[in-house]
Parts: sequence; structure tokens; C-alpha cells
Amino acid sequence: MFFDVADIISRHRPKAFFLENVKNLMSHDKGNTFKIIKGTLEELRYSLHYLVMDGQTYVPQHRERIMIVGFDQDVFHGKEQFAFPEQKQSTQSIKEILDPDIDEKYTLSDKLWSYLQNYAEKHRAKGNGFGFGMVDLNGISRTLSARYYKDGSEILIPQTGGKNPRRLSPRECARLMGYPDEYRLNQVSDVQAYRQCGNSVVVPLITAVSEQLVKTMLNN
Repeated sequence: MFFDVADIISRHRPKAFFLENVKNLMSHDKGNTFKIIKGTLEELRYSLHYLVMDGQTYVPQHRERIMIVGFDQDVFHGKEQFAFPEQKQSTQSIKEILDPDIDEKYTLSDKLWSYLQNYAEKHRAKGNGFGFGMVDLNGISRTLSARYYKDGSEILIPQTGGKNPRRLSPRECARLMGYPDEYRLNQVSDVQAYRQCGNSVVVPLITAVSEQLVKTMLNN
């Protein structure tokens, strides 16, 4: 997909652009993939600014993604004064995005809960770290993935009264990505909503970087 993006940039020559991808883009193929991306964009005469940022500054989720911002050298001559927003440790906890009255359908069945525990134990015995992620309600969650709809194993919410843990609801997942509650989710199934949230970006993080980009363009 990157070369399609590069082609669009080449044809339309935006004054600036903003790309986002997974953290591992920098280490993929021993760094060769990112080297090609960086070189291609620089050949198009754009000066680049890039940084791996964690969404936990804005939401109670550990979600690292690389941000790549480019400015047209024919416009800014490499003198743009761009800076990424400051990163901070999360000041929110997962319990702040949870609904107090949640539908029972999000509680794991005995069969699924037993399977996840057995799976984790099997890998623990082999010295592997694979397994479910039980959330500390006063802490932050793991990264929400597009496969969350399958079993919710990476982010499980503990419940009292001897009940099995539960997965997040689609609305709670949307909150974990920084979407306001006014954002509509009920036009699609729960499965599609989970996929969309897992594939999404942390909205306030993208907003903060975008504001810095616009500020830089206006100042220059």
C-alpha cells in the first residue's frame, strides 16, 4: 500500500502529509522496509519527522504506533518548526471507561474461560508468555486488536461475586480508542464494531499530532 500512498503524494504534491503505522514498521526486515519508505519520501523532496508514540498519553491503553509527518521542501525548504506533542504516562485508568451496568452476554462462558486458562497454562509450562490479559482496573490495558471479537483474551475485565471475567463492550472499546459516546456504533454488528475499533487509531493522539502539523503550516 505504501507505494500507492507515495504515488498519490507525488501526483498531488500536498504541502504536508501525515502517515501512521504499527511500531514494528521500523524494525521490519531488519529495518530495510522503513529505509525504503524513508528514502522514497525523501526522493519526493519531503523533509520527514517521525516518532513512535504511545496512545496511553490520551487513553488508558498501551498502544504504540509510528507517526510520520512530511513537509514539502519546495514550500518549507526544510525550515519548518515542527515538534510532536509531549508524551506522558497515562493519567486515566481502565475503570474510567467501563459501564457500571453491563449486559451478561459479554461475560465469558465457562467453556471459553476454561479454554483460555488451559491455553495460558500450556504456554507457561513451555516458558512462553502467551495467554490472556486480565486488566488491573486501576491501570491501563494492552493494545486492542482487530481480533478482539474472537475471545477478548487480550483485555479481560475481572468481575466480583465469583463470575467469570468479561470482555469489553463495543462502546467501551470505542472509548478506549478515544471516541466520544456520541459516535454511533449500533449501525453495525458487535463483531464489525470490534474489528473497526481494533483497526482504528487513538483519536485524541492523531488529533494532537494533526494540530501540531497545522500549527507548523500556519506559522510558516
